[in-house]
Order: sequence, then C-alpha cells, then structure tokens
Amino acid sequence: MSLRLEHINYIYNPGTVYEKYALQDVSLSIGEGEFLGMIGHTGSGKSTLIQHLNGLIRPTSGTVFYNDEDIWADKYDRQKLRFHVGLVFQYPEYQLFESDVLKDVCFGPKNMGLSSGEQKERAVRSLRQVGIPEEDFSRSPFDFSGGMKRRIAIAGVLAMDPDVLVLDEPTAGLDPYGRDEILNCLSELHEDRGITIVLVSHSMDDMARYAKRLIVMDHGKKVFDAPPREVFSHIEELEGMGLAAPQMTYILRDLKEKGYEVDISAGTVEEARDTILAALAGRKKAAKG
Repeated sequence: MSLRLEHINYIYNPGTVYEKYALQDVSLSIGEGEFLGMIGHTGSGKSTLIQHLNGLIRPTSGTVFYNDEDIWADKYDRQKLRFHVGLVFQYPEYQLFESDVLKDVCFGPKNMGLSSGEQKERAVRSLRQVGIPEEDFSRSPFDFSGGMKRRIAIAGVLAMDPDVLVLDEPTAGLDPYGRDEILNCLSELHEDRGITIVLVSHSMDDMARYAKRLIVMDHGKKVFDAPPREVFSHIEELEGMGLAAPQMTYILRDLKEKGYEVDISAGTVEEARDTILAALAGRKKAAKG
C-alpha cells in the first residue's frame, strides 16, 4: 500500500473576492504500516488535507496517487478507494443510525456488496477489535456512553477492512478515560492488525505517545514532517504557530536551564523519566566525587 500527494493546492471560492488557499503546494507520502500524526491550529488545513486522501475533495491542482494510480484519472473507482482508505470524521457517533449495534457496523460491508454472512463476520470481528462485548451487539448504539459510541462508529469503518484508517480528532469531547480508551484501541489495531493510521489531533502529549511520524500544518503549508521528538525540539517555532510542545518537554527544558543534563528531545514519558533519572544519578556521582 502506498498513498502519495504531489504538489497539492486547494482553493476555496476560486475566482471570487472570497478566494482563499486552504492548501499550498503540499507533498506527502504515507507508507504501509505507518502511525502518522498531524497537528496544526484551527484553519491550518488539516481537515482539508485528509479529505484528499480518499478523494472526498478534488485538488485545485496537484495529484493524489494510491498504489501509484492517479485517483482522479478517468474511470478510476473512487468509491472502491474509500473502502481501502477509511475516513472517520469528528464526532463519528452522530453517523450511527441503525436499530442495533451489529446492523450499524454491517452497513459498510453491505455497501461493498458482500453477502449477509460476510457482512456479519466482518462486523463481529471489528466490534471485537474495538472492545465491544458480544452481549452488546443487539443493543441500540444510542444506549452507550460517548466513548463507546465512538468505538462502534470506528468499528463501522474497520468492517470495510481498510488499508488506511484516517481519523479527524477522534477523542474530541471525551473525558480522559474515554480518550485513553480510543487511543489505546488505535494503538492495538496498528500493532496487531498492521493497519496504517493517520491521526489528526490537538493533543501534543497524545502525539508524543502514539505517533511515530508527525506532520505540522500552518496556513495550508506543511512546515514539519519528522519524528515527534525532532518536531517538539522546535518549541519556539511551534509556539509561533499557536501550538505547543508536550508538557514533559517544558519540564525538561526548565530542568536543563537549571543545570541538569537532560535530553529535552525525549519523545515519551518513559524517555523523559530515564533522562531525568540519569541526570540525577550524574549529579549524585559528581557530588560524591
């Protein structure tokens, strides 16, 4: 699987006084099995960009390739593409509509033309993958908490067996417990099923913990494309874009300014712990010497 965008531009209201560039010359490649994070302030172009990944939006100029095929070429089957590149919008629970959970998750496979047996098999597998117990399959999807509803909605996309799962702020509006449930579920899907994840989020701490590669958007342009620890080392540039670094990055920076030999680019809580412990041990050793 490969997904590639080359020199994408997207203009809202072209040729009018309201003309505005939402994306400017964005090029991006996504490989099989990646966990890619995307951040940017409101209006930076994140949501517009991800809607190009499965052809929901046609670029004003530039080309989108899936497995080296131009998805806007004549006779290209973009409906089939959307089975391979599944997109989960913000508040996906608003898209739930069937009388019970199993029927709702069967909707995607049904649209693919699968038999009723295949529909049920895929739905059951996907519900289990997001942690919905079998005794809840016959319940109304509207009976559940926000976090559970969101997992059911994600299962509905997973049931189409996509190669790429794109999620736009999947934890928006959830409490910390619900947020952790969703993100841990996505991490397990990535590890166990090998599915490619593209995650849009405002949480820098979540990105530091889960993403292996991070893209930063600002005013429609791709500013950074690197591992999170490298991106978060540019604290001043991020703050200039209205963003921030994870909380631990600021803690490490303060310790560094106080003379502790810590690595301020530590990318996870575990790495931050290790560098702080090493710095304390170094100070203790120096004091004894």
